[in-house]
Amino acid sequence: MSVARVTEISSSSKKSFHEAIEKGIARASKTLKNVEGAWIQDQKIVVEDGKIAAYRVNMKVTFILAE
Repeated sequence: MSVARVTEISSSSKKSFHEAIEKGIARASKTLKNVEGAWIQDQKIVVEDGKIAAYRVNMKVTFILAE
């Protein structure tokens, strides 16, 4: 039997939501072992001078706890 845990993280990118998600998962995988998936809970843009300055995502990352 496996036991999983979910942790919430935020990530941002100046290029796209896709890149923000990739950066968040890459960073989570450096600290957390056995990352199995993620749920994108929220997406937000930051606007400066009428243009998109950043893309931000909040995600819940699921990982399996080591025995």
